[in-house]
Amino acid sequence: MADIRPFRALRYDPAVAGPLDRLVAPPYDVIDDDLLRDYLARSPYNVVHLTLGDSAEDSARDLSEWRRAGVLVESDPVYWWVAQDYVGPDGVSRTREGFAASVEATPYSARQVLPHERTHAGPKEGRLRLLRATRTQLEPIFLLYDADPPFGRPEGEPAMDVTDGGVRTRVWPVVDGEATIDSPLLIADGHHRYETAVAFRDEEPSATHTFAVLVSSRSPGLEIFPTHRIARSVGEIVGDEVDAPGKGVTAYRGGRYIRVASDDDFGPRVVEALAPEGVSYTPYADEAVAAVDRGEAEASFLLQPVTVEQVARFAHAGETMPQKSTFFYPKLTSGLLFHPL
Repeated sequence: MADIRPFRALRYDPAVAGPLDRLVAPPYDVIDDDLLRDYLARSPYNVVHLTLGDSAEDSARDLSEWRRAGVLVESDPVYWWVAQDYVGPDGVSRTREGFAASVEATPYSARQVLPHERTHAGPKEGRLRLLRATRTQLEPIFLLYDADPPFGRPEGEPAMDVTDGGVRTRVWPVVDGEATIDSPLLIADGHHRYETAVAFRDEEPSATHTFAVLVSSRSPGLEIFPTHRIARSVGEIVGDEVDAPGKGVTAYRGGRYIRVASDDDFGPRVVEALAPEGVSYTPYADEAVAAVDRGEAEASFLLQPVTVEQVARFAHAGETMPQKSTFFYPKLTSGLLFHPL
């Protein structure tokens, strides 16, 4: 059972830092150069100055200065309820809710926190340098658990309410909550950051915990969206022609839909077995079809969403999914809370 605790969060003081919508941003790993310039220009206190600063030392200097100047203030030790209102790639409006907490960073072998995808050394090295310099978890990991929420949304107005990238995020402090979760926690997003936290604990034994937002797999607003494949080239596709995409994997090629024949019930693996070349990805089926119609690709593969049960099956078996198997949307907004170590 993972150790889950309330924590003393750092958060912006709008009276000093300015409006919150100028201070938050998406997670560091989805920000390209153009988007980075935009967020850097919004405010000298925007979170990207920390998460994507010129160097780890610059980020640490800025963080220290912001704390000294009152740009960031420290809260009492509490949990935080997080609600995100969004419209998914399927055009449906939903609200996904969870809570922010301090979670013990343990190796996967302890079976308290489990992964479902592979990581790469490069991003972890950069995040570890940043963590060493700032001694602060700047962005939360997104974790799933298979249980009812240990408490609900507090009454009253949220302490924070901001919209960024079309996603509205509201945050409330949970003063009297207690979080005990018996099931293992599954990493939905943030594998590199979690493994970085475990590595840092090996260096600094006192840094036992990391920063996470935990969402129940039973939450009505939780959805995993499919990531469709666009292939520059691919060999023979065996299957029956159909009128429209449906169950399983549907290939689109030469203006025709083909239900791909396979005994495998896991769509990303079905496509991987066909060995397509020059693969790109999109959460929007119409974009995948349009790329073929424009002559930019030979075929596209339209997938059904991966289920939470499938994610758990891979994680508990100690296996990892093919690249881009899951698309958890929306991303967690960065800059609302920080977790000092």
